[in-house]
Amino acid sequence: MTATTTPTRRPFEYSKAFIVGFGFLGISIIWPIFNQYVPIFLQDGDPQSGVVGFGLTPALALFIMTWDNIINVFVQPWVGAKSDRTWNRFGRRKPWILMGLPIAVIGFTLIPFAPTALALSVFILITNFGMALFRSPTVAWLGDLFPADDRSKANGIINLMGGVGGLFAFFGGGILFDQMGKAAPFVGGAILLIVAALTAVWRVHEPEKITLDKEEDGGVLTNLRTVFHNPDKSGLYVLVAILLWFMAFNALEAGLSSFAVFTLGIPAGRASIYAGAITVTIIAFALPAGLIGTKYGRRATILVGLSGLIVIMALSYFLVQGAVTFIIALVLTGGFWACVNVNSLPMVYDYGDERKIGAYTGLYYFSSQSAAILGPTLGGVLVDVLNDEYRWLFVFSAAFMALAWITMTRVRKQ
Repeated sequence: MTATTTPTRRPFEYSKAFIVGFGFLGISIIWPIFNQYVPIFLQDGDPQSGVVGFGLTPALALFIMTWDNIINVFVQPWVGAKSDRTWNRFGRRKPWILMGLPIAVIGFTLIPFAPTALALSVFILITNFGMALFRSPTVAWLGDLFPADDRSKANGIINLMGGVGGLFAFFGGGILFDQMGKAAPFVGGAILLIVAALTAVWRVHEPEKITLDKEEDGGVLTNLRTVFHNPDKSGLYVLVAILLWFMAFNALEAGLSSFAVFTLGIPAGRASIYAGAITVTIIAFALPAGLIGTKYGRRATILVGLSGLIVIMALSYFLVQGAVTFIIALVLTGGFWACVNVNSLPMVYDYGDERKIGAYTGLYYFSSQSAAILGPTLGGVLVDVLNDEYRWLFVFSAAFMALAWITMTRVRKQ
């Protein structure tokens, strides 16, 4: 009688997750610096620091700030799908990272040296395009290198690393800006991006070549049609839910400082520090959210996170009346949002094709980046219509979180 043995499951490799996280850390260094200083350069500069701006209107400046989202909606899904079929001596995802990295670094480093608004716009486009080329392939390593059961835990660590990169950008960038001038945060951020991205490229060992069907590579529409025509609509519901909850979160995030300043009367500098509470909380809860998703299931964890966010947003409309209640609401929001955000990309992979991780990573970014355009825009329209009262953003966010919760209930349990 031959004894049968159950294959032993390999222990989770924390070191591998941290190495992959270096790629996301590098990406997360760039955007806080970009979002914090580029609007200042585009508009009237910073008189206190002697930084001269180009005098663009707020509407035009904010439109330019959405270019990265518009580019990402189309480029990231295409690059993600293409990277599934890229195999050369550098690997599968690495060629795209090595191609996009220098483009992004050149554009980003040139931004503070732009002599005109037109030149600044060109450098912004170069930065946006370069970043779009390597973000999807970098994040697709989550699906390439970790089995399904480990992806929430791994994504928790990757998001933790991204949060650390964001803190480097906020605090380090501010110090460099104050002590060395407007170019210093961009040069410093570019150096850290290079070091972090190349560390990931050097240390990550990509899997062997996977044989794919000789079908059309396709872009985002082709991949969306594949998801739509799948008899199991769970993958489609996940993408719709991602669109809805990111619309809710991005609208609130975009209006937080305005709400604090114009509604609560908190000074702008202090409001920025208070708003950082949500980032710190997301970092603190990133790994626990991944562990919870691993133990209790991603669908259940996301539904709990959405339930908490709906309650917090609804109550915040009435209860946030000062700095203390504002900070409490942000801390609670960060914890529940981590439960949703950390488990969302692994959830996309759950209902996708394991051979096409890049393509499904691209679809994730198609939903999330579309939300980054729609959420703040529609939220801004709501505020305009309701007499510039930013408190209504809590109602807007609660409504879209509720729609996301309803959509997630249509996703079949695994």
